[in-house]
Amino acid sequence: MDEWLSRIIDNLIDRVSGPMKFRLVLQPLMAIIFAVRSGLKDAKNGRPAYFWAIFTDPQDRKEMLRDGWKSVGRIFILAIIIDAAYQIMELRWFYPLEAFLVAIVLAIIPYLLIRGPINRIARINRHSLRRHRIK
Repeated sequence: MDEWLSRIIDNLIDRVSGPMKFRLVLQPLMAIIFAVRSGLKDAKNGRPAYFWAIFTDPQDRKEMLRDGWKSVGRIFILAIIIDAAYQIMELRWFYPLEAFLVAIVLAIIPYLLIRGPINRIARINRHSLRRHRIK
């Protein structure tokens, strides 16, 4: 178990300086763009902050997860495919758990961290614009 975990950590660290390292910027950026788009749509439709609502709103959880996957799913799958190509080129083997972890870090986490705050910021801006129009 110790050797297995050590290999995973070493392989993950090697991705930062290895070939195809530009994806470590590009894929989170793509996830952030989709999160901003979804967060603005949430604000427009009056929906609650995404990540928080997943845990606190069981009635809409399934629909919210489906909507989130629809936005970030392609980026997640692309992250797995690109990591698989990296692994085959560099490691001469494919480790599915490592590819899955990399995809979560590059696609899912940035999406979850950005969508809710964008929703809140957009709602605050929308509210302040309405107040200024009334005056």
